[in-house]
Amino acid sequence: MWMTIISFLGGPVIKGLIEAYKAKIDAGTKDNKIAADLAAGEIAAQTAEMQEHTRYRIAELGYWYEPDKLMGYAVAFYIAKILIWDKVLGLGSTDPLGGWIETTANLVVSFYFAKRGFENVARIIKR
Repeated sequence: MWMTIISFLGGPVIKGLIEAYKAKIDAGTKDNKIAADLAAGEIAAQTAEMQEHTRYRIAELGYWYEPDKLMGYAVAFYIAKILIWDKVLGLGSTDPLGGWIETTANLVVSFYFAKRGFENVARIIKR
């Protein structure tokens, strides 16, 4: 998946770098050479910025096997089983949750729905 994204983003950038280099070679006057150098530098800066942004997004997303995500998958699977298998298809019945596991499941669902709101509030307060 990442190779597809990188090849998609890298294609236009590489093409732009090649075109800027060709313009630099073809430039006859000093002004044209300066403009071509500036264009090549701008494209190189944009490439570096896109690469850093991609690395930041990867670091921000983390890995699929982190504990909070594993708990989310488990609760999502349980709720999907109840809704689809038991209620929609009518192929089974699942005992309701009780005790600490009910509280834990509710906390996990609350975490996923409230997390983004808390992040936005913190970002606003930080400004």
